[in-house]
Amino acid sequence: MKTYSVAALVGSLRKESLSRKTANALAALGPASLKVQIVEIGALSLYNADEEATPPAPWVEFRDKIRTADALLFVTPEYNRSTSGVLKNAIDIGSRPSGKSVFNAKPGAVISVSPGAMGAFGANQHVRQMLVFLNVPTLQQPEAYIGHADKLFDQQGRIAIESTREFLERFMQSFADWIATNAKN
Repeated sequence: MKTYSVAALVGSLRKESLSRKTANALAALGPASLKVQIVEIGALSLYNADEEATPPAPWVEFRDKIRTADALLFVTPEYNRSTSGVLKNAIDIGSRPSGKSVFNAKPGAVISVSPGAMGAFGANQHVRQMLVFLNVPTLQQPEAYIGHADKLFDQQGRIAIESTREFLERFMQSFADWIATNAKN
């Protein structure tokens, strides 16, 4: 069985964020064929094309980590009915300069997380919109909008609600199948 490396981009910088907890839970719930690692985005300065001649070291490191991954998992909170600025900035850095996107043709999936009932639907759709432009073939089903996420985790950070855990296991298995179908080699 082939193992695929998955770069997880978490759209919240808080150590105890619901998005980070979800990414960690997904890494644990995924099939053995997926090796999920969070790629940190907090040290990325705001994208400025003037810096492309000599990109900052965090940009280079970030781009290298994404470039070597087989697939992408975006875990986003919702801020003002969209994704977070920090995740948008990471996407901008990875997709530039034009024609040199590190995201190109890598299979991806989006999961959105919110303490609210709508499960960050707006953020999920905004990330998907960007991924279409970036040529990231994105898992369509199952869609994953996780509402009331503030009630999901036990003290160890595991998913405490069985039906949600089962859904996330199916989501990760579907993602693994999607990657196997769409990965380059």
